[in-house]
Amino acid sequence: MRLLTFIFVSVSLFTAETTAALFLSSMYSSAGDQIWQGLTLLFTLVPSVLVQLTLTFIHRDLSRDRPLVLLLLHILQLGPIVRCLEAFCIYGSVGRVEEPYSTITRKKQMPRGGQSEEVERQVGQAEGKLFTHKAALACTSVIQAFLGSAPQLTLQLYICVLQQGVSIGRGTLMVISLLSIVYGVLHCNILAIQIKYDDYEVDFRPMAYLCIFLWRSFEIATRVVVLVLFSSVLQLWVLPVVLLNFLVFFLYPWILFWQSHSPFPENIEKTLTRVGTTIVLCLLTFLDVGINMFCWSAVQVKLNDPDLINKSQNWYRMAVYYMLRFVENASLLLLWYINKTDCYKFFCSPLLVLQLLAAYAFAIFFMLVFYQFCHPCRPLTISPT
Repeated sequence: MRLLTFIFVSVSLFTAETTAALFLSSMYSSAGDQIWQGLTLLFTLVPSVLVQLTLTFIHRDLSRDRPLVLLLLHILQLGPIVRCLEAFCIYGSVGRVEEPYSTITRKKQMPRGGQSEEVERQVGQAEGKLFTHKAALACTSVIQAFLGSAPQLTLQLYICVLQQGVSIGRGTLMVISLLSIVYGVLHCNILAIQIKYDDYEVDFRPMAYLCIFLWRSFEIATRVVVLVLFSSVLQLWVLPVVLLNFLVFFLYPWILFWQSHSPFPENIEKTLTRVGTTIVLCLLTFLDVGINMFCWSAVQVKLNDPDLINKSQNWYRMAVYYMLRFVENASLLLLWYINKTDCYKFFCSPLLVLQLLAAYAFAIFFMLVFYQFCHPCRPLTISPT
């Protein structure tokens, strides 16, 4: 049932955000705001197309039954909805249809009393298909969150600042976008832990989810507000800030790859040429840039690893990231405070600056609480085995 819930929430957020964005763009069109309409549609359609391409080529939707029908549904941007309906059909057929085969998986339990037992578990064909659907939709949730929802939230908040008001449609889209971002980064955290502790049966408790939710909500909301405030008074300077962030996070994995003198990755997909592999790696790095632009990416790209993901927790890099990001946010807020216009006269500007810096500090606090008390694999860090 938990698998089905994850699938349903992923598709619901995707559908709700797309619907709210299309409705809001029609309102912009009626009001004659062509620029806002175009940008709203851009941040809606581009991630939607990338989601369909991901499901089509990476998760091999065309290799399944009825490839032409699935291709048509992807063209109509209905790929995630089809997967969700398929998952519900599979879940409904459990127990009614006899499964021809099952798979035996072996996972270690969390150490208790210094010992860890290995447990065998039988995974049926239906459950395996649900896992496949969940993995595919988790990937699309991350793409939707950081290549669509994060820019969309920033844009709509910027429009609110310029127009000094929040309409119902714009407010609804911003709330859905923030939930989509937090949900996407939640998947990143879960994926990072599952990759690092692949041999163990990882079970997240409600407090772990709550800590991650608060940590990421404070972190992302603060980052978006800081960028919006800065861009509202120094429009020309926001481009160098974004470009510098983009170049640093995009080039860093490639610099580490060139320094390692590792061979070019060839095992991503057998049907891909060298040019196709390069494009896939650049898109993966681009997604990593989108995540790190707004928050710390729990899944770090490592191009010289066969799985393209860094399986170790680099605490030094994480500490450097949060220190530099805190300094950057504080600097952008200082520049905003110096150059703020009369539209902010109804706000207590010093209090707003302190609140944003405190919110980022709260994000770091909940992050530390998660790793210290709520991490599902914490017994492994204190166990002698």
